[in-house]
Amino acid sequence: MHFLKTYKMPTNASICHHPEIKTPKPMGSPPPSSSIANGGGGTGGETIPNLHPDIIQAHILARLDGPTLASTSCVSSHLRSLSTKENLWRHICSSTWPSVNQPRAKQVISTFPSGHRSFFSDSFPFPNLQSVKLNVKSSTLATELILAVDIYYQGNPICSKVEEIETSSSWFLSSPFRVDLIDPKNSTPAPIKYGVGKDNTGLKHMEENLSLSWIVIDPARKKAVNMSSKRAVSVQRHWLTGNVQVRFGTVMEGDEGWGSSREMVECGVVVTCGGNEGGDMHVREVSMVMEDMEGKGLSGVESLVILEGVMESGRRKKGGKEKYEEFVERKKERKERKERRDRVLDLVCLIAGCGAFWSLILFTAI
Repeated sequence: MHFLKTYKMPTNASICHHPEIKTPKPMGSPPPSSSIANGGGGTGGETIPNLHPDIIQAHILARLDGPTLASTSCVSSHLRSLSTKENLWRHICSSTWPSVNQPRAKQVISTFPSGHRSFFSDSFPFPNLQSVKLNVKSSTLATELILAVDIYYQGNPICSKVEEIETSSSWFLSSPFRVDLIDPKNSTPAPIKYGVGKDNTGLKHMEENLSLSWIVIDPARKKAVNMSSKRAVSVQRHWLTGNVQVRFGTVMEGDEGWGSSREMVECGVVVTCGGNEGGDMHVREVSMVMEDMEGKGLSGVESLVILEGVMESGRRKKGGKEKYEEFVERKKERKERKERRDRVLDLVCLIAGCGAFWSLILFTAI
C-alpha cells in the first residue's frame, strides 16, 4: 500500500475503503523505491504485490485515467504487467473518444503494435510541430485514412462520427483537400443548451465550452495523430447566415523552405453551429481543410505528405490559440510584404513606361 502513499490517486477514487486494503499509517518518509517494487519495507497494511491482481485491476487501475495509468506502469514490473492489459486501455480510449467504439475503428486499432495503448499514445498528445522534416520523393502515401471525430460541449460528447476516406484516386490527389463530416442539411440531434446572443459574451462561452478531437488513423502504418487544437482558436459569427463558426487549428511546418507559401501550413477544422436566437443551438457543419500561408488550399497529395510527417514525428506537445495567432500574424506580415513588393514593382514599371514614352516622343521629334 506504500505505492498509494507515494503516488497521487484520483480524488474520486474510493479504493482505500475496500475491505482488503488498509489505510497506511503516517510515516516520516516514504520507503525506498526498491521496497515499493518488491512489496516490502513497511509495517501494517497490505502491499500492492500481496493483493490479488483482480483487486488491483478492478479497484485501482480501472479508476485511473490514461496518463496516470501510463505512469503507474513505470513503478514496478508487477504493476507494468497489470497496467498494460488491453481491456484497461480499451476502456480508456472508448471513454475518452466515443467514436472509436465504431466496429471499423476498433478493428484497425486492434492491429496497432500494443493495441489501444499504442493508439492512446499516438492520439492523446495534441500536436504543436516545430521541426517536421518531410521528403516528398521518399514518402509512401497512405491509400486510406480513417477519421475519428468527437465534439464535446461542457465536457460531454454531443457528436461522434467515423469517416473512411479513399486517398489513392487521382481526383483526391489533385483536388484541394477538404473533408465535410456532416451534411449541412442534417444537424446533430444533441442540442447545445445555450442561446448565443449578438454580444461577445455568447461567443466567449462557445470558445470556453466547445472542444474537439479529430484523430486521423493510417491503417497501413498502424499510426494515428490528433489534428485538433482541442480548444477553439477563434470564434466568430458568419456575417450573412448568423451561424457561429468555431475554429480549431493546428499549425505545422510545411514541406518547403523559408519564405515559401508552404513554409508553414494550418490544418483547420471549422464547427458551424446554428439555431434560433436565444434558444438551443445545433452542430450543422464540420469541415477540415489544409491551407498554406497565403490561404491557398493544399491538394490531396500535399496534405498526405504533411500528415505523414506529423504521424512519423513521434510524441508532441499541446498546441493552441497562441500558435494559431502567431500563424495568422505571420500570414498578415507576408501579405503586407507582398503588397509592398507589388507596389514597388508597379512603380518601377510605371517609371520605365514613362521613360520609354518620352524617349519615343524625343526620337520622333528628332
